[in-house]
Amino acid sequence: MTDPRFDTLAQLLVSHSTTLAAGEHLLIEAFDVPDAFVCAAVKAARAVGGFPHVALRSTRVIRTLVDGAADEQITTWADTDDYRMQKMSAYIGVRGADNASEMACVGDASMTLFGRHYQKPVHFEQRVKHTKWCVLRWPSPSMAQLAGMSTDEFEDFYFRVCCLDYARMATAAAKLAERMNRTDRVHIVGPGETDLRFSIKDIPAVPCTGDRNIPDGEVFTAPVRNSVEGVIAFNTPTLYRGVSFENVRLTFREGRIVESTATVGGDRLHEVFDADEGARFVGEFAIGFNPHILQPMKDILFDEKIAGSFHFTPGQAYEEADNGNRSEIHWDLVCIQRPDFGGGEIRFDDETIRKDGLFVVDDLLALNPDQLGAS
Repeated sequence: MTDPRFDTLAQLLVSHSTTLAAGEHLLIEAFDVPDAFVCAAVKAARAVGGFPHVALRSTRVIRTLVDGAADEQITTWADTDDYRMQKMSAYIGVRGADNASEMACVGDASMTLFGRHYQKPVHFEQRVKHTKWCVLRWPSPSMAQLAGMSTDEFEDFYFRVCCLDYARMATAAAKLAERMNRTDRVHIVGPGETDLRFSIKDIPAVPCTGDRNIPDGEVFTAPVRNSVEGVIAFNTPTLYRGVSFENVRLTFREGRIVESTATVGGDRLHEVFDADEGARFVGEFAIGFNPHILQPMKDILFDEKIAGSFHFTPGQAYEEADNGNRSEIHWDLVCIQRPDFGGGEIRFDDETIRKDGLFVVDDLLALNPDQLGAS
């Protein structure tokens, strides 16, 4: 018997996240996901008159394909998948790897090749720009272990977080987007000598309330490319390209990362920031507010939505909030500002809008956890 939560999530993805319409083609790309959920997504797409297509993937097989791959192999693979992506109106990507560090042993040269010749053309250029897309994780035992939960406990958490009232969230998030759209100067202060200043003037703010990621809960924009000055200390551990990093600390001058350290993974930072010129500039600034996500679990689709957090992203800017930065990387680094993580403030044009993880101005109070329906 199929878990009824599969059907609820599949219907949310088809009807809310991708707004699939009759006659539109949908690609469901599933990495280590139960067949029962893929079937639920196929049925949900057909129920609205869409045409579902499926690509079943294995993270372990992908790792073997990428590690040591030749240019011709990657480019042929990319050409094939790019052709299919061009035929799609919508895309749902579901990832449920059994091992979150599966890609850790892949050499830097292979990862750079894969990013440049596959991920960039197929996903950054075609999927992101030309489809209605949504990406999400699947609740695997590996994710439960990272979250410090039992498998059953994590599954309950996952479906509660993913299937919340996104319409209510959207109404509240619109106010934050409006405020960001009229803001010039941002000032962030916090522990670890965090004292960061930048401008977001004339760069659009985009609310994310279940239409690109599940779970969701953020508003993103980008800093003016050369405006970032100061120091930021991130307090959330992260996995990037299968490598663990902790306590990443960055120093910026005229928008560029001029110094970087980490207590874990520090010897690998240069591989990320030297990928290309844009890797040392920031392509995204976002404020997170999902009321059910409170603790980091080294999975960025969850961690970047943590209530009371923000993320600052070296690398590629999104087209919807474009500051002109181009890169093969897009690394969301998260800082949590609730008191249990050391506190901190975000100021817009010298006005404190969030203190110690809670919004403190009247128009944004509806984004606090008690208003968004946290239990």
